[in-house]
Amino acid sequence: MYAVLKTGGKQYKVQAGDILRVEKLDCVAGDKIQFNEILMVGGETLAVGVPLVAGAAVQAEVIEQIKGPKVIHYVKRRRKHSSQRTKGHRQHLTLLRVTEVLAAGADKSGVKAATGTADARRAAHNADAAPAAKAPAKAKAAAKPKAAKAAATEE
Repeated sequence: MYAVLKTGGKQYKVQAGDILRVEKLDCVAGDKIQFNEILMVGGETLAVGVPLVAGAAVQAEVIEQIKGPKVIHYVKRRRKHSSQRTKGHRQHLTLLRVTEVLAAGADKSGVKAATGTADARRAAHNADAAPAAKAPAKAKAAAKPKAAKAAATEE
């Protein structure tokens, strides 16, 4: 059985036992995660989603968080400018091993849904914006007697 899943703006055709490199997800090595955006499930019968297959999921185990190969961006200007520049970049990735493809019953599995780091940052930001629990009010200082207050103002 195989499935086509969508994560990080890309689509992947997977089956049990495959190893994937996907855009960085909010998880740590050893976690078990579940992809719920399944576009197609194949096997004995073919189920194509409109746009997603209801109840289908792909479960995977996180192997580790890695960095991709270095991509070099080389800029050279012609004629009188005579400047050259090299810029490097390494994309953050998550290495996964697909353990199971579920055609139905994904909502009852109890496995954490795979979310990207942007979703995790957004959720943390929204949680911080929630009003904090009120601290107990400070006890007010005892009022000064009026006679002492009046004497202090006359001086």
